[in-house]
Amino acid sequence: MMSGLARDQLQRILADTSGIIPLEPAWVTRDWLPPGRRLGLDDAAYDLGERGFICERWLGSTTHASNRIVVADEGLSYARTEHDRMLLTDMIAADPAAIMGPEYAATHTGLSRLAKIFDYGARIPYHIHPRKEHAALVGRNPKDEAYYFPEGVELGEHPETFFGVHPWIVDSGSHDVLLPYLVEWNSDLILQHSRGYVQVAGDGWHVPAGILHAPGTALTVELQEDSDAMLMLQALNAGKIISKEMLFTDVHPDRRRLLGERAALEWVDWEANGDPYFYENHHIAPSLVAGSEQPGGREEWLFSNSLKFSGIRLTLDPGATYSSLDKGVHNILVFSGQGTFAGVPVKGGEPGSDELLVCYERATKPLTVTNTGREPLVIVKFFGLDINLDTPRITRYGDDTERIR
Repeated sequence: MMSGLARDQLQRILADTSGIIPLEPAWVTRDWLPPGRRLGLDDAAYDLGERGFICERWLGSTTHASNRIVVADEGLSYARTEHDRMLLTDMIAADPAAIMGPEYAATHTGLSRLAKIFDYGARIPYHIHPRKEHAALVGRNPKDEAYYFPEGVELGEHPETFFGVHPWIVDSGSHDVLLPYLVEWNSDLILQHSRGYVQVAGDGWHVPAGILHAPGTALTVELQEDSDAMLMLQALNAGKIISKEMLFTDVHPDRRRLLGERAALEWVDWEANGDPYFYENHHIAPSLVAGSEQPGGREEWLFSNSLKFSGIRLTLDPGATYSSLDKGVHNILVFSGQGTFAGVPVKGGEPGSDELLVCYERATKPLTVTNTGREPLVIVKFFGLDINLDTPRITRYGDDTERIR
């Protein structure tokens, strides 16, 4: 139960901002990969010593970063006004209805999604996120996720992602072909059993929990469930052997004692990983939001195929004005350009001036977005569970059904 002081602080923030709340950037370190250095920081700022390097920026986050060296508020977003600074998690706890709307707050706990930019100088090791049943064993959330690769940004040295396993592994039931690499823990040769896909600027992927993947070096905007749970299956990466403890991250101790390295294979959704139509069933690309076109502006779905989260890109020409109307609370990232969002000055590429939380009452009434610059204003909106029920679905290849994971 939050104190009356917290509720009073939230009420001041809401009064000062009229429900369009500026957010500070939340920087996240990782100690197992080098940074891509494309997050807009001074070069020296990426190195945080023993903690590792700043490799990610989390957006509108209520998720604590799971790192070897624990920092109490790492990954968590702060709201800021001239007189107040408050954790977004504390704001929601103080009065969830004020942030999320009464009906949504009555049936949902929190914002239930995490948006981020990840920026690595090497490919992320082959890893997996838990499905619901495995996450629940250790009190964590499952982690479906989706990617978008922004245009106009350097793709890095390895702009390709490995997904899943070769279909024969599943068709023949030869799941143990991966096990020796986990036991020996001395190479990256496990990747020979996966399939590589080029990262294409402007494209994206929907990646449900339980799918093995090794994302490439393209700067990536990611939207996912509210979780930082995973385990690694690739020992050698970026020229060094990572700690084998990362093979057992978020594995229940009882499963580790019983199964050893084989415990990691319990997390694998083998049918999805061996899907011969993996590209067709997981690739997503921007598509026009029906009825969104206005003079000089339009909206497109960036993150779709799921009710767990969704994302929309608003693009506005120089000098144009757009009337924005949405179905619920969301946060925004101004990716490029400058303008005003419901009267709040915003500018892409300037952390501290490019991120807002849009509370329910403001999101569900028309608000005005104006491009005051000389280049397109590009804004990405991030939504959580059950807000955009009309998100497009992928029509699945290989069977006769449509499904949302």
